Amino acid sequence: MKYSFFFLLFMLLHGLGNAQVLCGADRMEAYDSLLKGKRVSLVINQTSVVGCSSLLDTLYSRSMDIVQVFTPEHGFRGNADAGETVNDERDVRTNIPIISLYGKNKKPLPAQLAQTDLIVFDIQDVGARFYTYISTLYYVMQACAENSKKLIILDRPNPCDYVDGPVLEKKYQSFVGMLPIPILHGCTVGELAQMINGEGWLGDGLKCDMVVIPVKGWKHGQPYSLPIKPSPNLPNDQAIAFYASLCPFEGTSVSVGRGTLFPFQMIGSPDLTSYDFQFVPRSLEGFDKNPLHKDKCCYGIDLRNVEVPEGFTLKYVLQFYADYAASSRNPEKEFFTRPEWFDLLMGTDQVRLGIIAGKTEKQICNEWEPTLQEYKSIREKYLLYEE
Repeated sequence: MKYSFFFLLFMLLHGLGNAQVLCGADRMEAYDSLLKGKRVSLVINQTSVVGCSSLLDTLYSRSMDIVQVFTPEHGFRGNADAGETVNDERDVRTNIPIISLYGKNKKPLPAQLAQTDLIVFDIQDVGARFYTYISTLYYVMQACAENSKKLIILDRPNPCDYVDGPVLEKKYQSFVGMLPIPILHGCTVGELAQMINGEGWLGDGLKCDMVVIPVKGWKHGQPYSLPIKPSPNLPNDQAIAFYASLCPFEGTSVSVGRGTLFPFQMIGSPDLTSYDFQFVPRSLEGFDKNPLHKDKCCYGIDLRNVEVPEGFTLKYVLQFYADYAASSRNPEKEFFTRPEWFDLLMGTDQVRLGIIAGKTEKQICNEWEPTLQEYKSIREKYLLYEE
């Protein structure tokens, strides 16, 4: 894979901040022998790099037998819109088939796994339950367990490493929430995989035979700046930090800045003209082609230079609902334009109902605190890194 001068410079500058951190993929001496002589399938995207090289290119150059690549939401190159169907293709350099796990099928099929000995999973997560890469991890683990295939997880740090928010209730399970974990789960992908196995969440008594190649030089709570944006609308550290708290707006009439160069760093609506800050969502290649309120002026808040939340906050959702309540005859309907989606993102309907009832943030948070404490006890059993 060829990289431009500016991309290499970007990687270098980010790398300086993460100089002491070696991701699982960087530690080739720890997994090289596990792959030699095996038919290998990869679950990867644009974040799956060794230094400045794609993991696919790196392993291919070392004569590993890569039989296929599975790729999650946003595709192999990470440029498909949120929710956009990702089609199968072939890598232009190696001619290796790339199979979408975000189209007709979200789980590797037995016929696909029949031609492989093991699967390598290497995708950068951002620490939020509704970020669908961990849903893909769940299905890959389940497929491996059902088809007696080994899974190797190349771990990466969690850039938003908090434990906070409501724990998902089973009836709200979906692809934006597969696991009974809080919105901010405080785990790496490797730790989550151990939890899935250890808590029996694969169902039917299934256990995935897996090996986690851990990160070196990182511990929980240590800042980590992502060298490559993990998806089109998380272009920088500020967006990643605000993502968990702003994503629930996707079930409302409020834009989170999709269709601008600063998604998840501004929020607004055409209905709230009392705000001075303005932005206009456009169709932007590489960000969002059909954003909410496309070509309409939105009024709201600029978060680009605002101190990021330490954990999950309902502050902004509550503030904008109050704004709608002050100016609308039916704020519940006009604000919660997709209430079912809001509940799926939250993993419960208690938050939405609490907001409508006029509860404070503290009152709403107190309702999920018991299950959050239960999760924290579970999490402790599967940690790979010092806190």
